[in-house]
Amino acid sequence: MVLLMATYYCKAGAGDAVIELLREMAPLVKQHEPDCLVYEVFRSRDNADVIMLHELYRTMEALEAHRQTPYFQDIIEGRVIPRLERRERSLYDPVVIRE
Repeated sequence: MVLLMATYYCKAGAGDAVIELLREMAPLVKQHEPDCLVYEVFRSRDNADVIMLHELYRTMEALEAHRQTPYFQDIIEGRVIPRLERRERSLYDPVVIRE
């Protein structure tokens, strides 16, 4: 499994528009990507223009396939990114902790 944590720092006042675009994106991921186990969006309580995505994929290949979908290209690359000041992405691998 691979976890992607992405933080979107929206241009001033663009948070609502980005949230609406992510609402458009989420059902497409759920419908077409069975190897995406979690696709969640969180909004900062302190700044409505800061949004975090929490995405869990079965494999790195599934994450790469996600980035190649037409809806990712349209919604994220085409319409979300132009509304951002910047974005930060980090990938994480699971760690087994024994009690």
